[in-house]
Amino acid sequence: MQQHIYYIKFALRFADMQILELVTVFNAHVQSRNWSSMRSYHDKALVDEFLQRGIDVSSVYDGKVLSFAHPVKYDLPDNKLIAIG
Repeated sequence: MQQHIYYIKFALRFADMQILELVTVFNAHVQSRNWSSMRSYHDKALVDEFLQRGIDVSSVYDGKVLSFAHPVKYDLPDNKLIAIG
């Protein structure tokens, strides 16, 4: 399946970021109730970048639903995101 152009644009931008920058992007969307197709491309590209780097995102993503209910921090020794709060 071909990816949408906006997904690709977000994916390329996220690929150039360091992990802590990705965490900052994630945390900027915590508690946001805004939703659009653009947001869905953004969120999918963001979680895919974490997964591509081998980061455990199970505290915020179950394979289908990505939760922005709480901010996260990056745990380097365990290579995973940890929900705060």
